[in-house]
Amino acid sequence: MRIYRHYDALPADARGAAVAIGNFDGIHPGHQTVIHEAGLIAGDMCRPWAVLTFEPHPRAFFTPGSEPFRLTPFRSKARRIAELGADLLIVQRFDKAFSSLPAEDFVNTVLVDGLGAGHVVSGYDFVFGHKRGGNCELLLAMGAKKGFGFTAVNAQTDSSGEAYSSTRVRERLGDADPRGAAAILGRDFEIEGRVARGEARGKSIGFPTANIPLGAYLRPALGVYAVRAAIEQENGEIWLDGVANIGVRPTFGSDGVVLEVFLFDFDDDLYGKRLRVRLVDFLRPEKKFDGVDDLKAQIALDVSKAKEILTKGEKKDP
Repeated sequence: MRIYRHYDALPADARGAAVAIGNFDGIHPGHQTVIHEAGLIAGDMCRPWAVLTFEPHPRAFFTPGSEPFRLTPFRSKARRIAELGADLLIVQRFDKAFSSLPAEDFVNTVLVDGLGAGHVVSGYDFVFGHKRGGNCELLLAMGAKKGFGFTAVNAQTDSSGEAYSSTRVRERLGDADPRGAAAILGRDFEIEGRVARGEARGKSIGFPTANIPLGAYLRPALGVYAVRAAIEQENGEIWLDGVANIGVRPTFGSDGVVLEVFLFDFDDDLYGKRLRVRLVDFLRPEKKFDGVDDLKAQIALDVSKAKEILTKGEKKDP
């Protein structure tokens, strides 16, 4: 998949695509349906299959300083879109100038002049342009005049009849329910990042951890999780089971929320490597211990429970 950082930088062979448009935070099944619809149309038209998305997320632009909320920051989102099979990912910078662009100008400048779009696909509730002045009806009307087709994809629902949404995923994660989040996403929620140097306290008590700053990621409920983690290697990735804490390390103190991962049966140096950490199940809330011995005893129990969940596929007791 080729990635372009602006709509006006496209080579001739990338123009004329069937384009899925959206923020696509989480790449849940509803998003996937929109993206796949563009792929089907691209195949029928013998055109490139493209995805147009926006960075930073508009919500982050309009509410700077707000709590992190991203389910898939750009690197993770791009990997998911590539896995779906898209040919092109076009990343439009969402800044003051772009946010001020009237809806009709967005269509003319970005979709027509910039992308030369052959067909546009969006979710049924997609809005765009200054003060959210554009919607699906405008895309349909302008497409008929400007020469591109338009498809609005209806809400996609799960087995309970609820629409897939990034908001629902965030709520489940905030409620310490990673299994519920996974049921909506269609996969375990994942945090990806580069291992940073910590204070090596875990190693000193027999449980060395890989520390990953959370950056733009949503902060799930603080506590201990059974996890699976992929370690970046030259020839791919290896997946290992483990246990992780997301929190402020109240026993020792911390400057902020961090993800600490202890991988089972692994003792190589991970500093500087990228890890993908999947939250499989929630074990317990974070707590402060009276001393290191109490902490070590609890971690041993956490490890035992995580291994039970991960190796047998059993859900923990409520």
